[in-house]
Amino acid sequence: MQIGDKLFEFKLPATDGKTYSKYSFADRYALLIIVSCNHCKYSRNYWNRIIKLWKRYEEDDLAIMIISGNDAKQFPEDSFENMKKLADQMFEGHFPYLYDEDQEVIKALGAIKTPEAFLFNSKRELVYKGAIDDSWDNEHAVTRVYLEDALEDTLDGIDVDFPEIPAVGCGVKWKLENN
Repeated sequence: MQIGDKLFEFKLPATDGKTYSKYSFADRYALLIIVSCNHCKYSRNYWNRIIKLWKRYEEDDLAIMIISGNDAKQFPEDSFENMKKLADQMFEGHFPYLYDEDQEVIKALGAIKTPEAFLFNSKRELVYKGAIDDSWDNEHAVTRVYLEDALEDTLDGIDVDFPEIPAVGCGVKWKLENN
């Protein structure tokens, strides 16, 4: 996806037993989709930061969806069952953790890393994609909060100053041709 593109239609199952689509949070001003997974050390280092971000902005009309689409045959830790275990431990119902088994949604987003953020405005136009911040390995060493800055701009109804910052993380684990 390119900046300005509209979010496409999709339906994915989540660890909470529900199915989510682009319309699931139509009442929210901004929708943040983060492509992530269970096994990647980069993704794991961001879980608490994502929860803090949700707690800070949930009342400001932010909805968050986390999507995992890694090939579970290559990385069993990223299976739907293991996603359910992680969601029960970490998310406490704050936001849904969706499973993209056929990888169509993460391909359509253009995701290449885990974690990688995709922020959509009230019209569900892509306004930011990329990195969450500038220090994946140490929350206390962060000096640039790329995603939070983009979120502030979006909630204020203004254009994002830096709409694309390359994500840092593990590569998405695409299915092999023989899977």
